[in-house]
Amino acid sequence: MLDDISEAVLAREEVVKYLRGGYGESGDQARERVCAHLDEMRTTQRHSIYRALQHPLYPILRKIERIPEQLHHVKEAARSHRIVYASNHKSHTDYLVEPLVLDDNGVRPPLIAAGINLFGGPLGLIHRHVTGAIPIRRNTKDPGYLITLKAYVAEILQKHDLFFYPEGGRSYSGEIKSPKTGLMHAALQADHAHLVVIPTAVAYDLVLEDHVLARQKVKRSQRAFSTEIAEMVRYAVGYRSRAYVTFGAPIPVGSIDADSRREVLEFSHTVMSAIGRLYKVLPTAVVANAMRPSITRRDLAGRSETILEALRTQGANLGVESGAEAVDAALEPLEARGVIVAERGRVRVRDRNVLKYYARTLEHLLASPSRHTH
Repeated sequence: MLDDISEAVLAREEVVKYLRGGYGESGDQARERVCAHLDEMRTTQRHSIYRALQHPLYPILRKIERIPEQLHHVKEAARSHRIVYASNHKSHTDYLVEPLVLDDNGVRPPLIAAGINLFGGPLGLIHRHVTGAIPIRRNTKDPGYLITLKAYVAEILQKHDLFFYPEGGRSYSGEIKSPKTGLMHAALQADHAHLVVIPTAVAYDLVLEDHVLARQKVKRSQRAFSTEIAEMVRYAVGYRSRAYVTFGAPIPVGSIDADSRREVLEFSHTVMSAIGRLYKVLPTAVVANAMRPSITRRDLAGRSETILEALRTQGANLGVESGAEAVDAALEPLEARGVIVAERGRVRVRDRNVLKYYARTLEHLLASPSRHTH
């Protein structure tokens, strides 16, 4: 038996065209393929137990202080609009932190588009049957899958808000990446009369996977999520961080032609630019940009102040007021993380790759942040 959403997907014009065998398959083969994709995508959100998750990452989640900003944008939009949240992607903890910020503040929970690699084992069951996460196969060229996915997202948006990550996967280098347009295109094709996109930025003092991401720099292959969980648990020893989740003004989509690749791409870049402006500038990122291989604490504060002045001229969302404050706030966590060593009034770099990772988080705001890090 098909559920209501699956039946609606099969009735959509683009899916009907596919089922007629226009892609080299018989109608029965095409229908079997679409139904298999729908079965894979099917998700359920049980909000009554959403907050009571006995989650594999729950011990880590307790170490992250959730700090929302500009929630009024969300609360106002939720009264009369369907919302698509588009966020940058820093960590596997994003999937938990950002929806919980909404739930903490009484905002209806969105469904979440997540990479299919997150759906193995107990975590996959929780994603599929509790949090309402939709498993997404990234980088596939299969026309049957793409047609089904876009139709499924369009139907989901008739009943639910959606949270997704335009960058696709996490940033391995630290900087905000260029958007992929697949899910944005799907959302726009939903042709919902009251749809808006809310740009959302998440920033951490310390990213849980910083050592793992910085070591790889670019994603070379999809690793088992259980392996990544084990590494995250290893680096969670002594881990504490704030997570700032900043929401921007809703961006209406009514004037966007969903059938125009150029317009969808331009709109996606507009959304990512808004996310970049919302991104919270935290002390660890400022100090990472200001560091030299070896520097006095006083000079580090001076260089940090220069960077903050440059960021102020860009209208950046600053989470620290002065260079001295940045140094005071960043040295201890970076030293505990094994990134720097501070002794006798001097600060030395211990892990250059992780330091660069944090420096690059401000690359979209500073013309060339690498000039500060050697």
